[in-house]
Amino acid sequence: DLLIDGSLPRISVDPILIQQVLINLIKNASDAMQDSTDRVIRVIATSHDEVLEISVIDKGHGINPDIVDKLFAPFFTTKTEGMGMGLNICRSIIEYHKGRLWAENNPGGGSTFRFTLPCVIE
Repeated sequence: DLLIDGSLPRISVDPILIQQVLINLIKNASDAMQDSTDRVIRVIATSHDEVLEISVIDKGHGINPDIVDKLFAPFFTTKTEGMGMGLNICRSIIEYHKGRLWAENNPGGGSTFRFTLPCVIE
């Protein structure tokens, strides 16, 4: 499910790096829903306060409150095959672009990973 407002402002980013962030967040969302019967990932792009905000929303198992502080730490993973670098690299890419990346649990289950990027002011 992809929701993008057609009147979004411009941003100045390295498209390959931002694509890698999106691929990683979408793959993580898919992995989180392996045991879920409602396997829907929503990607929403909106703008407010001179930033573009992208949300990747899943209906998976959510984020265990015990690990939320470690989620973006290097080499931390909950996956048996994971290296624990994906979210750390994503955060570095977003911060390099003067943005912010964070995660939260959804009230109805699952989680949302959001990142912001500054808009080009013309």
